[in-house]
Amino acid sequence: MVPHSTPKFGFLIDMDGVLYRGTDLIPGADRFVRELRERDIPFRFLTNNSQRTRRDVVARLVRLGLDVEEEHVFTSAMATARFLAQQKPGGTAYVIGEGGLLTALHQHGYAVVDHDPDYVVVGEGRTFNLELVESAVRMILGGAKLIATNMDPNCPTQNGTRPGCGAFVALLETATGVKAFSVGKPSPVMMRAARKELGLTTDQTTMIGDTMETDILGGVQLGFHTVLVLSGGTKAEDLPRYAYRPETVVPSLAELADLFDEHDWLPPWKVVAGRPRVPALV
Repeated sequence: MVPHSTPKFGFLIDMDGVLYRGTDLIPGADRFVRELRERDIPFRFLTNNSQRTRRDVVARLVRLGLDVEEEHVFTSAMATARFLAQQKPGGTAYVIGEGGLLTALHQHGYAVVDHDPDYVVVGEGRTFNLELVESAVRMILGGAKLIATNMDPNCPTQNGTRPGCGAFVALLETATGVKAFSVGKPSPVMMRAARKELGLTTDQTTMIGDTMETDILGGVQLGFHTVLVLSGGTKAEDLPRYAYRPETVVPSLAELADLFDEHDWLPPWKVVAGRPRVPALV
């Protein structure tokens, strides 16, 4: 029977490779999310992709069969807009990106301009061209600060891999000699903001992800508990090359969903502690 008291732990959950691959829901993801909602366990889905608004993201997740709402989504576009609004309220930005980033900036009081901006802000998009690059370079050299929603070098798509925000930003950095400030995972700016939305302390927060360089690295650096799922980009054989390790490794969210049945209310690091890690868990 589910207790009525609110649990003192919660989750930050990556999306691509954790909840779904391409257009397919990863088995067990829906059950895990359902358990979280039924037990009032706080969670946020974190995505470095700045293209879509949180409403767009929710629409996609609902189509996949997940029972979620806008409050459960936290994007790098939202984190970037909040950060800029704190740094310079009512500022201006020249944006290389799409609707999610533009919407977030507008919602936080920023004007999107095409000359003399306070910031050049770069996110994901399919409209990147030399004209945009030349304008951005001139603005950065003229004093605009360079902001990246994230530094992911590529993005998985239904049709394969395409260049990500980090690749676009590297071009601007090389052309100007100016280093970008990145807000998305593994930056503490985004991950700490998401943790505060949960209303939890550092030790009560678990980061679940499939990528060592973003999800797990950010979690380790901030002192979160970390769970690596092997349903996405990182494989068991990849782990020995990293200087840091996740606290827990599981094949997918399905195993975490099973833990709720076996050990009511216990967070995964307490249940899996003492059990063999990869490859024995796989």
